Amino acid sequence: MRAIGKLVIFSAPSGAGKTTLVKEILKNEKFRLEFSVSACSREKRANEIHGRDYYFLSVAEFKVKIAENAFVEWEEVYADSYYGTLKSEVEHIRNSGKNVVFDVDVAGGLNIKNQFGDNALSLFIMPPSIEELENRLRNRKSDNEDSIKKRLAKAEFEITFADKFDKIIINDDLQTAVREIQNILDCFLKE
Repeated sequence: MRAIGKLVIFSAPSGAGKTTLVKEILKNEKFRLEFSVSACSREKRANEIHGRDYYFLSVAEFKVKIAENAFVEWEEVYADSYYGTLKSEVEHIRNSGKNVVFDVDVAGGLNIKNQFGDNALSLFIMPPSIEELENRLRNRKSDNEDSIKKRLAKAEFEITFADKFDKIIINDDLQTAVREIQNILDCFLKE
């Protein structure tokens, strides 16, 4: 019988680089990692694929799944804009003997950690500074000024929860952060 996989949670303020770090870590096959695809209630973009980028659900479908207790965690980010992690997705990956990787917001990361305890490793990806975070958000050129200000305010709030995570990784240099995460995973996945 295969061992049940563990969970590795990446959380960070927007622009801290968690998605980039997740993509780098997933390249390392020795960790037997598989990405947990989230569900959302927003419209699918032209380049997105259902089941690869997200599980795209209508608001009504999402609410039915909430009532069925089908999520490990979920959040209504904005009015009728839901995001969540399906229990079926996590169980499928863990039962295959692989370790589940999450790229989730801070609240979602803490919820997953609380449910799975020592079977989950929670990593908080910290920007080097708020100033650098602002530079990264501006350099993306995907947000207007109002959106950048909201993201920075939210980031300052989310950073106050960093000490609730198992490890804090300061993402100042990508390769240094990747090596630090790999060392942490070596220890966690051997336990």
